[in-house]
Amino acid sequence: MKPVPFRSDAEIEGALSAVTAHLQRGGLLAYPTETVYGLGSRAREAEVRALARLKGRRPNKPFLLLVSSRTMAEAQGLAFNEVASALARAFWPGPLTLVLPGGGGRLPDLLRGPEGGIAVRWTSHPGMARLVAALEEPITSTSANLPGQPPAPGAEAILRDFAAAAEAGTLVVLDGGVLGNSPPSTVVDCTRPTPRLVREGALTLVDLRRAAGRLAP
Repeated sequence: MKPVPFRSDAEIEGALSAVTAHLQRGGLLAYPTETVYGLGSRAREAEVRALARLKGRRPNKPFLLLVSSRTMAEAQGLAFNEVASALARAFWPGPLTLVLPGGGGRLPDLLRGPEGGIAVRWTSHPGMARLVAALEEPITSTSANLPGQPPAPGAEAILRDFAAAAEAGTLVVLDGGVLGNSPPSTVVDCTRPTPRLVREGALTLVDLRRAAGRLAP
């Protein structure tokens, strides 16, 4: 199966209907983001398990969620404390992942990390933001690579690594071009009163403290 062109406004608009229908049928997706290519699905337990099998990832290692607004995150029952709100105002949409409490009864526990929260990012990739908004629910996200390998730089590498799923129609690959060597998103755990930096990526600890003040390294 060939990748779906997903670069220009016209290509993105032309892809939305078919791709959202694929996801609504329980299909999996490979797609560009503002950092690296990702693999994802809807946030449904069976679909998340299928995604874990595709990637060869342990089921107890959670995926994050991409949203198209803070409102979408809150609609899933995720809660923002004062610092999480400040960070979201400063850096969303963009390469900041917040681990938030809540989501019980609305999101599968497979997405919940060891700290009890669920990781979420409002993506700044214009095409993916439009796709998530058209789907009207979050899309899960993990880097598009096989275990132990670097993230795929483009659609052709994804088709090579996940050829069987693409040929079967289980996986649709969006072609957003070859992405540069961008750092991953910065991850901040906001499940406790004092948020903690989990991974420094595109945003530094200095950037975060400038926006939100207190933050544990």
